[in-house]
Amino acid sequence: MNLTRTLPLLSLSLIFGAQLSAQSRIHRLDGSSVSPGDIDQTVSRLITSAEVTGATIAILSDGKVVYTKAYGLRDKEKNLLLTPNSVMSGASLTKAAFAVLVLQLVDEGKLDLDKPIQQYLPKPLPEYSRYTDLAGDDGYKKITARMLLSHTAGFPNWRAFEDDRKLHLHFEPGSRYAYSGEGIDLLQLIVEVVTNKSTGDLMQDRIFTPLNMTRTSMTWQPRFESDFANGYDEYGRSLGPQKREHPDAAGSLLTTVSDYAHLVAAVANGKLLSEKSRAQLLSPQIRIHSKHQFPSLANEPTTDNDSIQLSYGLGWGLYTSPYGKVFFKEGHDEGWRNYAVCFEKSKSGVVIMTNSSNGEGIFQYLLESLLRDTFTPIEWEGFTPYDKLPPRSPLVKHTRISIDEKLLDRYAGRYGQPPDLILTIRRSGDHLTIQENDEPAQDLLPESETTFYSTTNDDTLTFESSPDGRVSRLILHLQGRDLPVNRIE
Repeated sequence: MNLTRTLPLLSLSLIFGAQLSAQSRIHRLDGSSVSPGDIDQTVSRLITSAEVTGATIAILSDGKVVYTKAYGLRDKEKNLLLTPNSVMSGASLTKAAFAVLVLQLVDEGKLDLDKPIQQYLPKPLPEYSRYTDLAGDDGYKKITARMLLSHTAGFPNWRAFEDDRKLHLHFEPGSRYAYSGEGIDLLQLIVEVVTNKSTGDLMQDRIFTPLNMTRTSMTWQPRFESDFANGYDEYGRSLGPQKREHPDAAGSLLTTVSDYAHLVAAVANGKLLSEKSRAQLLSPQIRIHSKHQFPSLANEPTTDNDSIQLSYGLGWGLYTSPYGKVFFKEGHDEGWRNYAVCFEKSKSGVVIMTNSSNGEGIFQYLLESLLRDTFTPIEWEGFTPYDKLPPRSPLVKHTRISIDEKLLDRYAGRYGQPPDLILTIRRSGDHLTIQENDEPAQDLLPESETTFYSTTNDDTLTFESSPDGRVSRLILHLQGRDLPVNRIE
């Protein structure tokens, strides 16, 4: 991070985009208060020290959003300031918003939390192209919407993390907690079958519009072009914005800190749902005894969080504190780190959104400073403070070479395992680009005639040809693993 360039911009960002209530100080859980000036100093110091590109903060008190502010940059390359209206990737904050939609359908009698999801489908689940891996395992017939929302169905987080990249049930559905994006995506299928509508349209009509979340969508919208943030990795390299084309209940939410804070306030105030369904949403469904949330299937039992009764509700994490019950949700993706937490009794909370893979390193200090929240299970969440992390590994050095453009054209095409993984390789002048599904395209530069390296991470890939000379597959070299991906076309 270029601190000489960033520091003057930080001072400007303290002025830009401030939205303050009439009160001059923000009240915290323990009865103390903090001034806007103190908040500015704290956040500015933290994002500079932790090399966080930008952060937006929204603070709730008594069920109202009383403070929103943006710090740092939304685009380092253009020196553009982050604002409270900058559209950012919500990542897994999406899951908690989607849970509200599901409970609305429960209120209307369109879904039953405890009815096996197979009963909503016109054909067996393994006959759907995305779920053919489950053929031969009848465990899927036991899965319910309650299990999917509470992450107890037995799925991995993502099948891409499996050795064979296939979807498996790892334990008896309902028996224990294991966070799973796959489970939320399965529930999205059920919701769309039941309603015959797109999840994107449902979320817009039922959640975003009623709450006046005007800069929020499940897919990229032209109106976002005026003010959006790029994501940045640990080294400050731009990953670009997330311009999702298809709604994904597990992580495609594009939103602002102000908009998402209004969703948290709605949950705190009991809006959008019946009293019964809101109670279900925030009631413990499963106690959590794992030492860490990730890797999701790691079973390291611990009693570390028994004192706060760490649990999962329906789409939201839960724990108890001296100030009463708490609900929370994190959002984690490359270049994006987010966290939302709210204390039910006082309806006090905070939403933190950052466009940096270093963002989680400041969460503990922000929670303690802004709320006097010392109860969040930091180790379980994986929110290691930035000054307690081991030294960052140096970047791998690559040497770029020039190769024949006709060879680049031979590599261009689509590779993957449809419908879950599609890697699109394109020629862009004298190099290649790679795009994973709807993610932003990244440059690939040649270091040999067959091996290319990414400009935004440490990944490399190698192209392989069949005996007849046709490029048949690529090998992804990711964090010490070699993953072969066949050519589709």
